[in-house]
Amino acid sequence: MIFVKRKKTVIFVILCIALILYVFLLLRQAPIKNVQAYGITFSSFYAEQFGLDWKKTYLALFDDLGVRHLRIPAYWNEIEKEQGKFDFSRLDWQIEEANRHNAEIILAVGRKLPRWPECHDPEWANSLIDNDKNKFNANLLNYIKSTVERYRNNNAVKVWQIENEPYLPFGECKKYSIAMLDQEISLVKSLDSTRPIMISDSGELSIWIRAANRADIFGSTMYRTVHNKFFGTITYPLPPSFFRLKRAITELFVGKKPMIVVELQGEPWSREATYKISVDDHYKTMNPDIFRGILTYASQSGFDTFYLWGVEWWYWLKETQGEPEIWNTAKEAIKNTKQ
Repeated sequence: MIFVKRKKTVIFVILCIALILYVFLLLRQAPIKNVQAYGITFSSFYAEQFGLDWKKTYLALFDDLGVRHLRIPAYWNEIEKEQGKFDFSRLDWQIEEANRHNAEIILAVGRKLPRWPECHDPEWANSLIDNDKNKFNANLLNYIKSTVERYRNNNAVKVWQIENEPYLPFGECKKYSIAMLDQEISLVKSLDSTRPIMISDSGELSIWIRAANRADIFGSTMYRTVHNKFFGTITYPLPPSFFRLKRAITELFVGKKPMIVVELQGEPWSREATYKISVDDHYKTMNPDIFRGILTYASQSGFDTFYLWGVEWWYWLKETQGEPEIWNTAKEAIKNTKQ
């Protein structure tokens, strides 16, 4: 009996040492891959918050910045402002221009999509959340169904993203529940069996396994400096190897599958919305030097594809503030990838 206990102890110690060595080697290894592509997340309503012509801003992504990979949210509150009446005109135009410029799109659908307030529910749907959750869910699924059916034969749309960071409790999301996530995934798969589904999660704050297990492609966010109402402005004390380790652990549970950074910080995260504060305040948490540092940091994280966050702000800086440096830095980075 004593021998058996000692044997188990020895095995346990050996496994612990092996795990420590594995983690040590993983943390010290060189980046897994070189950067293959930079994409952009674009929000037309966010461009308008800066007083920009959103169509002109969008076209500049192709004609000046050189983007050929886009993530575009299909906001429910824009598409179905009146219950049962769908207006895809804004989204149609963006996808048509992407086709014209031979660009590829990740089309995001669901309640919780990129940009504050995160949940973009139509006003008419708010009362249903309280009074008839089943009817609310049925309407949500109907909007997703209508969107997928409209674009499933469009060559520009390459990936469906379902919800945005569904496992992260963030934003103004009235009674948001991830209980619908699997139904949404099943619905999209039943409507389009050819395109992969992406599920995203927080790079710093979440365990990726649940999201990655449901995804054909997993998308992580990556932020360096953020503002927290309790701690103020903080920079995460995490080396790039943190992401390599997190990816390796996730793959132990879900197997090898494509993983990208779907949201790489490229704009300020301040106490107020960016369009409400001055450039001086912006530059405290994001400026050309910080942005270049983030690009370098990301290139060492083991990922090879990054969707940059903040293009509307860069364009505003360039066009209205005479500050083109971040725009030009991104332009050069995109130019130097294979795309």
